[in-house]
Amino acid sequence: MPEGDTIYRAARAMQKAVGGKVVTAFEANLATLASVADDKGVVARTVEKVEARGKWCLIHFSGDLILLTHMLMSGSWHIYKTGEKWWMGRNRMRCAITCGDYQAVAFNVPVAEFHTARSLERNSQVPKLGVDILSDEYSTEAGVRALKERAATHPGDEVAVALLNQRVLAGLGNVYKSEVAFAAGVNPFRQMRTLTEREMEVMADVSQRYMKANILDGSGDGIVTYSGNRRTTHSMDRSDRLWVYGRQGQECRRCGAIVMMRKQGEQVRSTYWCPSCQPWIAAEGQTAEAPVGRQVKLLGPRRKVGC
Repeated sequence: MPEGDTIYRAARAMQKAVGGKVVTAFEANLATLASVADDKGVVARTVEKVEARGKWCLIHFSGDLILLTHMLMSGSWHIYKTGEKWWMGRNRMRCAITCGDYQAVAFNVPVAEFHTARSLERNSQVPKLGVDILSDEYSTEAGVRALKERAATHPGDEVAVALLNQRVLAGLGNVYKSEVAFAAGVNPFRQMRTLTEREMEVMADVSQRYMKANILDGSGDGIVTYSGNRRTTHSMDRSDRLWVYGRQGQECRRCGAIVMMRKQGEQVRSTYWCPSCQPWIAAEGQTAEAPVGRQVKLLGPRRKVGC
């Protein structure tokens, strides 16, 4: 599923393929895009810059025109040589930008809008984003500040819900929220008010390290659109790439307890955690009972978690 690292890699690949080049053809299967393209024209403009902001991708064209897209759960950008056969059917194409020898094609993209710089600032979610974990402005200190501010203004937020909130930290998705909480030893259902500064520091640091580790491939001159399965462990084995996400009912890689899963938040997203490595801590006035799950089975001593 697309998270901040996926969008970052897509934007980087598109920048290499079409950045600085003149648009020679533009197609759109979305009426909202087609009408703007017909009215303002996209062909003959230059792709000035392609960038990622959290989970949003922005393609800046000359003449103050910006294509803003969000992949949600199933969207994707593909890069092709012009004339090359697409991997997906034309019925899934939302728009295609051709710049000479290369094409950038958006498939199954549910959110795609044209903006000017002014309308982007006034009528989009982008200005409301928190600090982007993959941006040059991000640091552990900046991440801690964002988490502290959320804890101060929304102390009852559950930790994993706050991690997934793009107005707090931009870029984390459903996979990373579970992995980051695990790395910090924090139960994802705890309230923000229960977090220590040290726990916030670990989550802020690991968030960036995990995501940066998954954007390394493609940092050279070549155009790389896929770098393999997302990893938070050091293992290259596909089946061992994550600590807890998607591993309900399996043994924790760290302590041998049984990994649990429970739906969480208004979006009812799946959250995974180890009840032994991530013990429950109740807030004042909150029930002391931990989230209900399967019985814990301990198999051996804990091993140090690598990040």
